[in-house]
Amino acid sequence: MILDLSALTPVLRQNYLQYAVAPRPVCFASTIDSAGQVNLSPFSFFNMFSTTPPILVFSPSRRVRDNTTKHTLHNVLDVPEVVINIVDYDMVQQISLASCEYPKGTNEFVKAGFTEIPATRVRPPMVKESKIKIECKVIEVKPLGEEGGAGNLVICEALCMHIDDAILDDEKKMIDQRRIHHIARLGGDWYCRVDEHNLFQVEKPNTRLGIGIDMLPAPVRNSSILSGNDLGQLANVHEMPVVDPAFYDDTLKNIFQYYSVNPEEMEKELHTYAKQLLRQGKVTEAWQVLLAL
Repeated sequence: MILDLSALTPVLRQNYLQYAVAPRPVCFASTIDSAGQVNLSPFSFFNMFSTTPPILVFSPSRRVRDNTTKHTLHNVLDVPEVVINIVDYDMVQQISLASCEYPKGTNEFVKAGFTEIPATRVRPPMVKESKIKIECKVIEVKPLGEEGGAGNLVICEALCMHIDDAILDDEKKMIDQRRIHHIARLGGDWYCRVDEHNLFQVEKPNTRLGIGIDMLPAPVRNSSILSGNDLGQLANVHEMPVVDPAFYDDTLKNIFQYYSVNPEEMEKELHTYAKQLLRQGKVTEAWQVLLAL
């Protein structure tokens, strides 16, 4: 399938893009107008774009069906301040309720059952139930178009963060990713939950360059067993490993014992075993298995 996006209806274009560009974090934005009326609404067109200065951007887009604009947009143009309340799984049904298009003047804190607490640097209130609250000043609102579906980038400078101690690590210094169950928006009615059951780590090369897949031995690089992810792990070492004479492994010993008469089958078994080790994050051991051939 190849789609010419300009040929699609706005609804279809929105659906394809929202299913494809996912998962998206959710900005639960509390804003206020000059009359003191509070609005609370979620936006999945949201992310962080700078840390110095600390810049967050979300987009209250024009509605596709009728090209109307949202109360959040009017509020930040009126009072250029916002609290971005980070959403976790414990809040997801309530934040969905808060997305209803209630008439202006309706307080979604009340409708969705959230608790208002005062911010310290800005006028809009914070959501008590959110485990991370970020007070921001709005430095620019950039319209991206005038038709239904056009975004309005609300560019915010983060001033202050409020973090629940319950999601800090044991030293109470940093956020423990396993203790805040973020949710993210997908297409249609779909969301996903981030918790310890689906988290995984990928070692970043940082200042030490990986050797690259092009430097892997040809039998490894062209393996029918090892996937692209496997090769990426192996190629992320900063220098080519060498055989460690002290390395000993019972499974490796058994592979040599049972497959030594058939080098082709032995290579497959070694690659299969290396793959298992890589899934466990044992890159050094996987390299020793592959170097044993």
